[in-house]
Amino acid sequence: MSQATATMQQCIENCQHCQTTCSQMLTETCLVEGGPHVQQDHVKAMLDCVAACQACVDFMSRHSAFHDRYCAACAEICRVCADSCQQIGGMDQCVDACRACQESCSAMAA
Repeated sequence: MSQATATMQQCIENCQHCQTTCSQMLTETCLVEGGPHVQQDHVKAMLDCVAACQACVDFMSRHSAFHDRYCAACAEICRVCADSCQQIGGMDQCVDACRACQESCSAMAA
């Protein structure tokens, strides 16, 4: 496996993990806890993150020539989501998954 292929595979795995983690935390933590966890901007950030990660996986999986653009957007969305989750508190799993995804998507976008 070439370095580029390995880097892309790692990014796909990070995106999948981020997507799953954000989805689970949204339904199992945010909707249960309520309060700041269900503020509109926070929920939107999490939903955007889930959708962006899925789009990245789709584009990278088929080696689309446009995957770098999606990865750049996903990195930015993951940063916003991580910042929001960090500010809300009690969402370290989501913060960690988003930061890992942000880092690997930034590398893929470069």
